[in-house]
Parts: sequence; structure tokens; C-alpha cells
Amino acid sequence: MTNPLYPWQENAWLQLQQLRGRLPHAILFHGAGGIGKSAFAERFGQSLLCQTPAADGQPCGQCPSCGWFEQYGHPDYRRVRPEVLDDEDADDGEEPGDTGESKKSAKAPSKDIKIDQIRALADFMNISTHRQGMRVIVLYPAEALNTIAANALLKTLEEPPPHTIFLLVSNSVDRLLPTILSRCRKFALSMPPREQALEWLREQQVDDADAWLAEQGGAPLAAQEQARSGTRETMDEFLRHLAQPSIDGALKIADKLQKTPVPELVSWLQRWQYDIFSHKLSGTIRYYPRYRTALTALAGRVQVCALLEALKAANERRAIAEHPLSTKLFIEDMLLDYSRFFS
Repeated sequence: MTNPLYPWQENAWLQLQQLRGRLPHAILFHGAGGIGKSAFAERFGQSLLCQTPAADGQPCGQCPSCGWFEQYGHPDYRRVRPEVLDDEDADDGEEPGDTGESKKSAKAPSKDIKIDQIRALADFMNISTHRQGMRVIVLYPAEALNTIAANALLKTLEEPPPHTIFLLVSNSVDRLLPTILSRCRKFALSMPPREQALEWLREQQVDDADAWLAEQGGAPLAAQEQARSGTRETMDEFLRHLAQPSIDGALKIADKLQKTPVPELVSWLQRWQYDIFSHKLSGTIRYYPRYRTALTALAGRVQVCALLEALKAANERRAIAEHPLSTKLFIEDMLLDYSRFFS
């Protein structure tokens, strides 16, 4: 479980050490997705429990406390996150999972943090800490808290138990309850410099690192994940259609893309439309510089008001993309709407 810092997090780590003298009861780490916030928070949690931390606050990795932490067995540590993330780790062999029989009978893992997970913390917080030390709870992503769970967490943050610190992580602080935000010390983690992110991706042997990084908005971990996902051919076919929109093309490609996760398609479309909008206003392209010629041509064919309408429609679709009633019809409708803006 050891989470060494990523190169772009070293300065943030040193800034964080300034809080050690007077720790708040809750810290909210926030920033863009795909930059390693959860790993950063868990590293800090390990350092708070470490028996012999280094001068810069790094956990030693050798003491019994670090050993327990790395095995997810520390008695004073809890990690709260959606079931789907635990399921993904089990698939990767990082954590033991259920038997095959139980997996088959179980329903799909939840993407929410539920009330039962927050209630389970009550027993944890009501027992004595090991060796009279600290108690650490890492929760991410905080925006996955459903309404009931968020209100339950709020009550705990309003009256925090002694010697307990909550480390929350969020990609979207605007989706959190203002009352939760007001009870956390906010700590921003920024996007890494482009050259540093590219150097790290090349060290990870990611081919075409420049393009992947741009397509993920500069987030290196997201770029690495997408590079390993095998989606390049599908993405390029989708983008080629967006470059030459047509009614017939929309119907044909919708049939081909039925097995592609709909949220990914919506995300690709949102970034494409953002690039058209950005190019029209300022001549800049953020996500798809490989398609500059096509984006330039499209920007000349559409009005700003139409682009704003298209961006709004894509945002609305993103909200329901996880559970479309019919994948094919959802994709058809999305691409037909897009084509109409350029007809």
C-alpha cells in the first residue's frame, strides 16, 4: 500500500507539514482528477500514524505502524470509499475479494458512499486508540457521499471526537455541502507542470505521452490510465466523425460504439466542443491539438450561441450517461444533436 509521492507533489507535501503543529480535525484535499490526490492523502495518513517519521514528515516504512498501514490493518486507520473502487482493486489483485460464487450473486457495486459506511465509523471512533495515538479516516471521493451519508458525516464533523482527523479528497468541491466545506481546512493540489508530467509519463513508458496528456487536460495519472485502456482506435474513430459531422455518419457510428462506456463518449464530446469554443474565442486548443485543422474549420461554421447550447446539452447528458435507457439511442441522439449545429 506504500504510496510514494509523485514528483509534482513534493512542494505541496512540504507546505502540508506546516499544519502538523496544530492539526485541524478535517482537511479537504481538492483539485483536478487524475493527479494523485487520494494517494497523497493516504501518504499523509500513514505519516500521522508512523512511529518514527522522517524530518520532512515522510513515514519511515519500517515501523510496526507502517507495516500495519501497508496491509490495511492499522487499528487506528479507516478508508471510506465507494464499493466500486474496492471492487476494482480486487480485480487488480491488490486486495482479497469475495468468492466467485458470492460475486455472481451480488448486485453491482455502488458508486456512492452510503450511510452504513459513515455509521460504521461510530464504533471505530468510540474505542481507544492504539498506544494513545491518533485516529485517521481517509474518505474519497467526497462528492460520492449520497445525501443521507453527507448529513451523517456533517454531524460528526460538527462534534469531532478527540485525537481524530478526517482526510477528505474531492475532484469537485462545488458538489459538496457548503456546511461540510465550512468544517474542513482546504488544501489545494495543483496540476503538475506539463514538462514534469510528460517526463513522468515517459518514465512509465507511455507511448504518445504528449497526446494522451493533452486529451486528459494535463492530468498525468488519467493520461496513463487512458493510454493503458486500449481506447485509442475507438476514440480516433469517434473524433473523426466529430470532425466531419453528418446525419448518416451519426447513425452508422452509433451502432459501432454501443459497447463503449457512454460516460467516456460524452466526455470526449465535451472536450471536443470545448476546443471548438476555445478556438473560436481565443484561437487556443487544449485537448485535441492533433485535430487543429478540423477544429479550426468547425469553429468557422458555428456561432458562439450555438456552441454554448451544445455545451449545455452535453453537460445535461453527462448527468444521465451512467444509466441510459438504451445505449444506442442515447449515442444516436447525442451525435444527431451535434450534427445539427453544423448543418
